[in-house]
Amino acid sequence: MAKCAICGKGPNFGNNVSHANNRTRKVWKPNVQRVKTVTNGTVRRVHVCTQCLKSGRVSKAL
Repeated sequence: MAKCAICGKGPNFGNNVSHANNRTRKVWKPNVQRVKTVTNGTVRRVHVCTQCLKSGRVSKAL
């Protein structure tokens, strides 16, 4: 799973805990999109989480 190029957000790990207290491993993955952005005057495709897109930390290319 890719990380966000802006904030560095990646997958989190933990346990699913059932009512009987059985524990199995679980992964929470961030919502990462591959987006065309303008960086240093050039258009590049980078992996960006939707929080960074929504907050305007990324300038999307047309």
